[in-house]
Amino acid sequence: MKRIWLVLLGLVMGCGMAMAAPVKVIILDGQSGGTYHDWKLTSQIMKRQLEEAGLFEVAVVTAPPADADFSSFRPDFAKYQLVVSNYDAPDWPAFNEMIGVGGWRGRDAPAGPKWYYKDGQLDSDPGPDPAGMHGLRTPFRVTARAPQHPILRGLPPEWMHHTDELYTRLRGPGKNMTVLATAYADPANRGTGFDEPMLMALTFGKGRIFDTTLGHDATALSCVGFITTFQRGAEWAATGRVTQKAPKNFPTSDSVSYRPDLAAMDPAVAGGVPATSRAPAK
Repeated sequence: MKRIWLVLLGLVMGCGMAMAAPVKVIILDGQSGGTYHDWKLTSQIMKRQLEEAGLFEVAVVTAPPADADFSSFRPDFAKYQLVVSNYDAPDWPAFNEMIGVGGWRGRDAPAGPKWYYKDGQLDSDPGPDPAGMHGLRTPFRVTARAPQHPILRGLPPEWMHHTDELYTRLRGPGKNMTVLATAYADPANRGTGFDEPMLMALTFGKGRIFDTTLGHDATALSCVGFITTFQRGAEWAATGRVTQKAPKNFPTSDSVSYRPDLAAMDPAVAGGVPATSRAPAK
């Protein structure tokens, strides 16, 4: 895949964890495909976002290059309650099940069916086709599909996401997966004409997973909708509950809301280059 789905894996179960102590988080990075995928920058933005929530203590751990010797790379995961994967390389069955759906990297029918919403219902297609596609980066509307889930409770039924890549043709096992939100992939922008999964909640063994396809670059990460669902998804994955309230500047169904200071952490954006012109459609 061109950029790893942001996957938040809670390593412990139980809602009774005292919140007086911060949730210890590890952001795992070290590799991302493509010229326009700055994992060093996106990890620092996400670290800042989690720390601003006031609930998390965050460390960033960088894996060696994919062709390096991993025998000495042994993060002490037992120290953390939450793992945030910003790493574009995992290729193993357990990870495929954890994320529910994915794209690129040669995924086809053996990885699982394609998942999408059609006529208001979650549907799947087991037929063969390579997984993963997107059109030009543009704002798009996100629609809640599980509004009573703790991550979405209290958020509007629809909101505009800031300029980003809308991923389509995602396939995977979809096991123990709840699609929290979707976005319509407009055929006018190389879309499928379906409502594609954007936010997912899953379980794997004793862990909880929040999986988001949003947040390709600094511009997309600056969206208040992304920040809110990321912070709330992190809390839910770690604790099973969400105590954070929706911010007053949360985007509406017809207008975006974003943090210029976060977008400007990208030197190109700070220099006046719009992110939408930096990468062609794939």
